[in-house]
Amino acid sequence: MIYHLFSTRFLSSAANGNDSKKFKGDIRGPGVPSRVIHVRKLPNDINEAEVISLGLPFGAVTNLLMLKAKNQAFIEMNSEDAAQTMVGYYSTMTPVIRNHPIYIQFSNHKELKTDNSPNQRAQAALQAVSASQATGLDAAVAPSPVLRVVVENLFYPVTLDVLHQIFSKFGTVLRIITFTKNNQFQALLQYPDGLTAQHSKLSLDGQNIYNACCTLRISFSKLTSLNVKYNNDKSRDYTRPDLPTGDSQPAMEHPAMTAAFTPGIISASPYAGATHAFPPPFTIQQAGLTVPALPGALASLSLPGAARLGFHPLPAGHCVLLVSNLNPEVRITPHCLFILFGVYGDVMRVKILFNKKENALVQMSDSTQAQLAMSHLNGQRLHGKPLRITLSKHTSVQLPREGHEDQGLTKDYSSSPLHRFKKPGSKNYSNIFPPSATLHLSNIPPSVVEDDLKMLFGSSGAMVKAFKFFQKDHKMALIQMGSVEEAIESLIEFHNHDLGENHHLRVSFSKSSI
Repeated sequence: MIYHLFSTRFLSSAANGNDSKKFKGDIRGPGVPSRVIHVRKLPNDINEAEVISLGLPFGAVTNLLMLKAKNQAFIEMNSEDAAQTMVGYYSTMTPVIRNHPIYIQFSNHKELKTDNSPNQRAQAALQAVSASQATGLDAAVAPSPVLRVVVENLFYPVTLDVLHQIFSKFGTVLRIITFTKNNQFQALLQYPDGLTAQHSKLSLDGQNIYNACCTLRISFSKLTSLNVKYNNDKSRDYTRPDLPTGDSQPAMEHPAMTAAFTPGIISASPYAGATHAFPPPFTIQQAGLTVPALPGALASLSLPGAARLGFHPLPAGHCVLLVSNLNPEVRITPHCLFILFGVYGDVMRVKILFNKKENALVQMSDSTQAQLAMSHLNGQRLHGKPLRITLSKHTSVQLPREGHEDQGLTKDYSSSPLHRFKKPGSKNYSNIFPPSATLHLSNIPPSVVEDDLKMLFGSSGAMVKAFKFFQKDHKMALIQMGSVEEAIESLIEFHNHDLGENHHLRVSFSKSSI
């Protein structure tokens, strides 16, 4: 596809942020579709390639004007239809770059006419895109909805569930097949359509899952659909929960895959410096990862489990969280916070502040678990108030001195039998999900039936909307509460509930719905 770069006449006042003289162009009424799109609230360190990448999944970007002093930009698409598709798409899914939500709307101008002197970097970036498209790949051809993902520099294990949570940030993932080829961990991943796949590729290609390692290299597959035979730890069809587990073998043989790949439609080279930091799209901690003395470039990895995609790592040794905005009218005990934060790591100590009982300190076993808990629980509502979670300046929670009574506000849980992650290789590592209205129940004795559990979870006044036992294993079930908040409170109340017959109920958040 050939890009047309407009001849330019930039007004010097644009560089100074003069709104009335940003560029010349015919004025249109507000909200009227236009090829020119106004982008606002950009982060200060945004670069031209990142702005261009917002428009590329929808068609050719023919011009660009950056107004960095105002954290704004104008993107001109090659057609009004492409611009309408772009604005429509981002109205349902707000793009985020480096934790900044970006706002997109039609401009009042129908075309950009800029000058070339202060806008040279934008024009150079556009020319780089144009050159990459001129290599023979036609951007007008719809990309495949199937992506090939290669994980390079595999310092930590990457699982199918890790990939699902990363790529689900950009749309519904239908199917995943993982395999090892040429000593590299690889996957085929299918979205419903090529546009979603292209947006995902633009955002994730070249990203590190963990600090300085596990780099995603993404290209488009020649396949248009995946045929998954088994749902297990190697392959998954999320549209077919009825599939058998098989023997954990990939549903496609490697020879069939070798012909399934093609280079990406959009070259990654123009975006080598672009780093999209979307809100944390996944949070799974791998089991048993210890980092001994690390050589060379890996020496900066001082934490077991390093920072996730889109995270800034917590400092090593900082594992105490300050939890604020607790509801003072509800008696929240250290045990409540121990159970809730224990979903994301092993809680060592909890202290509710004596003079400010809407604040508490929660000490996790390490800084990775602290980050998991903070990313998942910050902003979640508990007893009507959104939790505010930040890193505490304290490096540990101090127990009351001997002879000093603190009314049970400080508790030590370091030897608790309820820790979920003490056992190396525990399945709990691969079952960490954000709070959801649907809870996963396990360790249910044979004598307990559906009505018993629905009555139990409804006894606190919460609404039970749906319930389902697992078809092949009645020791497990899903229960859907009336809201995420009700599910959080139910998990706190009923995790480890004694169901009799030496069975204590295990409750966690589910990624599934009923």
